[in-house]
Amino acid sequence: MDSYQQIFENNRAWVQGKLAVDEHFFEKLARDQKPHFLYIGCSDSRVPANVIMGLDEGEVFVHRNVANLVVASDNNINAVIQFAVEYLEIQHIIVCGHYGCGGVKAALHPTDMGQLNSWLQNLRDVCRLHQEELDQILNPAQKYRRLVELNVIEQCVNVIKIDHVQRKWYQTGYPQVHAWVYDLHNGLLKELDVNLASYFSSIRSIYDLKISDD
Repeated sequence: MDSYQQIFENNRAWVQGKLAVDEHFFEKLARDQKPHFLYIGCSDSRVPANVIMGLDEGEVFVHRNVANLVVASDNNINAVIQFAVEYLEIQHIIVCGHYGCGGVKAALHPTDMGQLNSWLQNLRDVCRLHQEELDQILNPAQKYRRLVELNVIEQCVNVIKIDHVQRKWYQTGYPQVHAWVYDLHNGLLKELDVNLASYFSSIRSIYDLKISDD
């Protein structure tokens, strides 16, 4: 059996496993989704969102793209975030990068990558914003890891800039935005030590849309 056909065998086994634990699992799953989390992560095949979070199906709303970017002109992610905060009433938005990210590595070593060029430009902007700090890191591996972290932080700030997020936050105090990194070498999630509220406060005069809480 080839790898493609094996997927259907795996699917049937997965279904039977779920039903063995709870015979009403799919009946309940089909009713509605009420996740508390929006996970914005990288498309990397080694970083499955609900698996690394230890959550079941229906517990996390997911958006993934190359290098977990939140780009203002990307209608896809804007639609996901609007749906999450306005209709699912998500309480937590998580931006999760990962050490060993190919997109971040490409940004550190610029080369012509065709269609990816415009997408990776957003990462190179993160390099430019933090060039002074990055230039002081002489160890290439440490610089690579730090850029992964800085990219996550900048994408969190990009989330906070979005009108749907600001509007809901002024009304309810949610969503809260969190900066995470996943380590492929040990499987652990790390919450970055950054005060996003303070960070955004320093640039509030530029990005706060002064949305009314009426």
